[in-house]
Amino acid sequence: MTMEARRTPALIEAVGTEGGAVLILSEQVRLALRHYFAQLNGHEPHGLYALVIGEVEKPLIETVLEQCRHNQSKAAQMLGLSRSTLRKKMTQHGIP
Repeated sequence: MTMEARRTPALIEAVGTEGGAVLILSEQVRLALRHYFAQLNGHEPHGLYALVIGEVEKPLIETVLEQCRHNQSKAAQMLGLSRSTLRKKMTQHGIP
């Protein structure tokens, strides 16, 4: 099963709003990156991948943990990670 096939309708259809329009997650990322590039005033970005992943990964893990009532085994399964990888990422992001 491809990554595209595993997406849920809610993630595809509506993650947030911008001026009343429903945006999908990928569009929110695209808009945020365009805003970021506009703020650089011609300077070259460095470490952009790590910056974006760091901004997305922490709230993703926190939100999934909340959804699973902090059951790390369930959260790891939902995220498609091993429990040890989840714990490692929680440590990296300072998530208790």
